[in-house]
Amino acid sequence: MKLVRYFQTSLEYFKQNLFSLIGLTKFKDEMYNNRTKFGRTQESERIVWVDMEMTGLDPETCHILEVACIITDHNLNTIAEGPNLIIHQPDNILAKMNEWCWKHHSQSGLIQASRDSKISVEEAEEQLMCFVSKYTPQGKCPLGGSSVYMDKLFLLKYMPTFANFLHYRIIDVSTIKELARRWYAIEGPKKVLRHRALDDIKESINELKYYRRYLFR
Repeated sequence: MKLVRYFQTSLEYFKQNLFSLIGLTKFKDEMYNNRTKFGRTQESERIVWVDMEMTGLDPETCHILEVACIITDHNLNTIAEGPNLIIHQPDNILAKMNEWCWKHHSQSGLIQASRDSKISVEEAEEQLMCFVSKYTPQGKCPLGGSSVYMDKLFLLKYMPTFANFLHYRIIDVSTIKELARRWYAIEGPKKVLRHRALDDIKESINELKYYRRYLFR
């Protein structure tokens, strides 16, 4: 079994390093540059990273506490760090949080910050729109993040203008994480998990950089 595992590992290493082994790294770069000939621009290749902290996971009954946004290029280099917005929620909304949310959002200071905030969800969406429209073309750039389908559900519910400005596709780092664990026995980098929006976005970007380095060479 060890010998079989050795050959499997060697094969995977060869597959991962194929471009480098046969000298096609330059070819990959040229292929990317040539995409502009087919209507793809550098701006349309950008990724709009979003993370939210919510009062729960059901967009029909739960609400957004915090939202942050970062825009990167296709190589995951930061183009711009956007607003990190804490949204006001009244006590009757906060009181409906489950035990997990109450514990973690209390520890992070987010509950009190939401109480003190003067920003409405509509104002937060307006600020996000001003930011993302400055750096990305409408309908071209995907939403990125970890388990970001959940963030998209809340965006569609509470910030539909912003949600519909983005491309319909998403880049979900959690999907790559699960495939890397199953197919390559690779565990991603350890996360701090502060459960604050901007911190979590940065961790997601760094995690995707890790997979790009070890899986997408």
